Amino acid sequence: MAVAFDEMNGPQGELRPAYEELSRWLKETPPDALEHRRQEAELLFRRIGITFAVYGDSESTERLIPFDVIPRIISGKEWTLLEKGLKQRTRAINMFLKDIYHGREILRAGLIPDDLIFQNPVFRPEMNGQDVPHDVYVHIAGIDIVRTNPDEFFVLEDNARTPSGVSYMLENREIMMRLFPDLFARHRVAPVEKYPDELLSCLRSVAPRSASTEPTVALMTPGVYNSAYYEHSFLADKLGVELVEGRDLVVKNDEVFMRTTEGLKRVDVIYRRVDDDFLDPLTFRPDSALGVPGLMSAYMAGNVTLANAVGTGIADDKAIYSYMPEVVKFYLGEEPILKNVPTWRCREPGDLAYVLDHLSELVVKEVHGSGGYGMLIGPAATKATIEAFRDKLKREPEGFIAQPTLALSTCPTCTESGLAPRHVDLRPFVLTGSKNVSIVAGGLTRVALKEGSLVVNSSQGGGTKDTWILDE
Repeated sequence: MAVAFDEMNGPQGELRPAYEELSRWLKETPPDALEHRRQEAELLFRRIGITFAVYGDSESTERLIPFDVIPRIISGKEWTLLEKGLKQRTRAINMFLKDIYHGREILRAGLIPDDLIFQNPVFRPEMNGQDVPHDVYVHIAGIDIVRTNPDEFFVLEDNARTPSGVSYMLENREIMMRLFPDLFARHRVAPVEKYPDELLSCLRSVAPRSASTEPTVALMTPGVYNSAYYEHSFLADKLGVELVEGRDLVVKNDEVFMRTTEGLKRVDVIYRRVDDDFLDPLTFRPDSALGVPGLMSAYMAGNVTLANAVGTGIADDKAIYSYMPEVVKFYLGEEPILKNVPTWRCREPGDLAYVLDHLSELVVKEVHGSGGYGMLIGPAATKATIEAFRDKLKREPEGFIAQPTLALSTCPTCTESGLAPRHVDLRPFVLTGSKNVSIVAGGLTRVALKEGSLVVNSSQGGGTKDTWILDE
């Protein structure tokens, strides 16, 4: 694997301009003072109660996501490029989803195999021909970005269903401003605090036409046992909207109402953090106790907006991801600004043969996997693990894609033995409303805290950093 690009000390070890002020500050700050503030940050996170649940973890049901106090810094020029690429990609994803559930021009053009859509477990035939308010399917997208050199960012994956992590972006910034005012004073950092206002504005803008002039928005959670429940309650509070569970909602005459102490109140927009399968027991899983009977009837009648729309999982699919460059060109007539990571589709015999011959060098992912699970990182795997994966691939080649083991960029990170480079990725959050696409300057930087590890997911021991976009 190639040597990783260090975002602070560039390819030749020269200090990069965006990090000059941080470098000076670090030289002036004694290591014990930095360690003291790191401990303070951990204490604050514990007090606030920022945790995530780990399913199947016998040690504990909830954990604190480790937070690193050294910010990741991105120049304004770099961010401008990223922003353009993210907006382009999100527009294409929304056009793709509308097409897949309507005219299917991209299938007629032969750019994507039909079976990848129609045999996909997250394709929702219920959405065929169904219009959604303002043609927006993905209102909130979390697009994971990786970097391999000073000039290139790649999209690692698209999260188009219920992307999580924005609460950590906001809390990370609040903690940093509280603990490091002196460091902030030396930089012009673009704010992220306006995200809740922008999200609320975005959600209200996509309310159905039958909504009142002040649409009512609610955030729907599966409940306290969900791994992201902290984020659900945090966001509802920041947005100033009700946090509801399925049992708090009722459908009457194809309209959705929430139960309140003053009686039933109509809900126009539901920011749902509940998967499709569990939304409505009358349409999807009949055993779901998390959903609202009749919700899909109200949705199809055009009386409620669901954000994100039902059926967006097709754009999350890692096999569909491999076609995204073609998707962008097909709908927008433009070359993609942000490239994909080179990807082998194991469903194609030639690609499968290559992958089987190079398993020890590649990262192999389940097409429907997430959270860093069900993945083979060839260079770090044992021979036995590789052989077990080889058998899986031969049995179900269509269930996997493979990618080169990228040398993800690194950022300086606090470790037990002092500052050291650790691999990072970035999840910016893209909001699509009825009239425009917007992105708060920043995102969630996830960091692989184990030396040499490329897995940044919190469920796999990763941590987070504050992301500073410099106003230039």
